[in-house]
Formats: sequence, structure tokens, C-alpha cells
Amino acid sequence: MNLDDFSDLIQRPDGGVRRDAEERRERLTVPPGALGRLDELGEWLSAAQQSVPVRAVEQPRLVLFAGDHGVAELGVSGRPAGSAYELVRAVLDGSSPVAVLARRFSVPTRIVDVSLDCDPELLPESVVRHRVRRGSGRIDVEDAMTAEEAEQAIRLGMAIADEEADSGTDLVVLGDLSVGGTTAAATLVAALCGTDASVVTGRGGAGIDDLAWMRKCAAIRDALRRARPVLGDQLELLATSGGADLAAMTGFLLQSAVRRMPVVLDGVVSAACALVAQRAAFRAPDWWLAGQVSGEPAQSKALDRMALTPLLDHGVTVGEGSGALLALPLVQAAAALAAELPEREPEKAEDADEDEVAEDAETSESEDAAAVDRA
Repeated sequence: MNLDDFSDLIQRPDGGVRRDAEERRERLTVPPGALGRLDELGEWLSAAQQSVPVRAVEQPRLVLFAGDHGVAELGVSGRPAGSAYELVRAVLDGSSPVAVLARRFSVPTRIVDVSLDCDPELLPESVVRHRVRRGSGRIDVEDAMTAEEAEQAIRLGMAIADEEADSGTDLVVLGDLSVGGTTAAATLVAALCGTDASVVTGRGGAGIDDLAWMRKCAAIRDALRRARPVLGDQLELLATSGGADLAAMTGFLLQSAVRRMPVVLDGVVSAACALVAQRAAFRAPDWWLAGQVSGEPAQSKALDRMALTPLLDHGVTVGEGSGALLALPLVQAAAALAAELPEREPEKAEDADEDEVAEDAETSESEDAAAVDRA
């Protein structure tokens, strides 16, 4: 598999349709600029849908990729290593923040176990049936997975994207359920942006103290030494320094762009996967929105590199897709306004005729006055 092949498969949202949407916006009763960024969102959706006026976002979907990362054994996370299945269980039970929001917004949720480190019997078959491997390797001293497993994970993400597009999903909110995932994500961002470990090391969704932050920074530093030699191959980079869940998210993002299905990114993990995907297909970021500012420095670096401006900045650090899901009503509002606001009525023909008669009268009077002056 060569991820660079996606560069030929992904096209940007239709520029002609976007211009038509911009022209229609000029004709609406609400003055241009009065709706701020909602105008831009509505026009972006029009181009993505190839529709003017834009269609309502009626079938959004929350997709969460789950996995454990071996680097969590170093105490770099606020949660114990191998406990990501508890995050999955909380979503399934409806007790996590993202589950509450999804229930409130009536958004169906799909959880994909890519590399959880738990017995499959602990979770429903619908969640665990796609698992690529049990946990990912400790990226500071070993590869996250084999090249074959990385390809399998990417193809899994592609298959999930195809299933969503085929089922009529018109927008995806993308998140992760992982322990140690922010460490792997920060490593990918630092490698692709050419920065040091200290620049990208954050405190994760669960929050860590200063000592844990130093351990995390050291782990990213060591993982970077292993990542830099394989920067030329995105698949090998994911196998060396990512994780099976991150590889699946990368495949999902690329195939979603191929299928013209918009995606709202959540935090640093989805941003890191998007950055890897952009390296393979430079047009792909045109299909994504940054849902929120997560507070992770690596996320800011990745979004800046992709020229994506977050929709919200509410200080939400819980992860799991929560921040991106909060941005969904904003996107839906932009679509509704662009589609339903009335256009200004065109000037009446009678008014035009009256104006023309008045102009002719003024011209005649001017000519008569000029004639009198000459006389």
C-alpha cells in the first residue's frame, strides 16, 4: 500500500458551486458579513455537497476509534495503562460526557475497537469485531505494530468510511477513546513539523502532574529518534510511532475525503492523523473542520500546518470527541441559515421604467438649458 496514491483520488470541494453559494449569499436579506463565520461554513458545505442552496445536515454520525498504547506503561497518562476499555464502556453505558452530548443532539455513535488491550468478552461483538491487535507497542523503544498490521488498520479505517458514506451519513464527528494516544499523536506531529518534544508535549485529556509531564516529554523525545528516519513513508511512520487506532483514523480520513464526506476533527489525536493524511494527499484537509481547541500544543501545531481554524474554544479537554460534537450544532445552524433565509426581492420593472423616464426628463431639461445658454 502506498498512501501517496490518495493524492490522485481526492479532489477539492467544487469551487464553482462555492462561488454560486457566495453569489446567493449576496442576495439574502441579511447583509453579508452579519453572520460571521456561519457564512463561510454554509458556503463550504455547499461546495462539499455540490448543492446550492446547501442541504441540511440530517444524518451526522459520531465515530470513535479505540485503542491502548504501550507507552502508557511509563506513567505518561492520567489513566492506568490498558484501561481504554473503561472509556468505551462509559460511552456504551451513556455515562461519559460525549455519550450525554450525543444523546442530547440525537447523534448515533459508532465505536470501533482497533487495538484495545482487554479481553474481547468485556465488550459487545459489534465493537470488538474489527480489532487489529491487542494494544500497540511502546513507541519509545519498539515499533507500535508491524507494517502488515498498519496496512490492515488503514484498510479498516477506509472500510468504515465507505460503510458510513454508503449508509447516507452526511457529516462525521471523529474522536478517539485511547490511553497513551496523545503521546503517540504528539510524536507524529513533532516528527512531521520538525519540532522538539518539549514543544508538543501536553497534559492529555485526563490531566497529569509535572513529574508525569516530564516522563511524557522524555518518551516523546525517545520516540522521535525512532520516527525521524522513516518520515518519507507515512505507512512506516504510523507503524513505527503511531498505533493501530491512529492508523485506522488516518485511513478513515483519507477515504472520507475520497467519498466527499465532511469530517469534524476533535483533539490532538485526530489532528495528528489528519496531518499524516495531509502528507499523503494535500487536498484532503479541504474536507475537514477543526471542531475545537483542546489545549494540546501538538494540536495547535498540526492545525496551523493544515491551515484549519477551530470553530470553538471553550477549554474542553475531556477528549473522546466531546469538543467536536459541541461544534456540530454550529455547523447545522450554518446550513439552516444558508438554505432557509429568504433572498431579497428583485427591483420591480415599473420602478426601473419610472427611473428611466425620470433620467430622460432630466437629460431633456439639461439639453434645453444648454440651448438657451448658447442662444
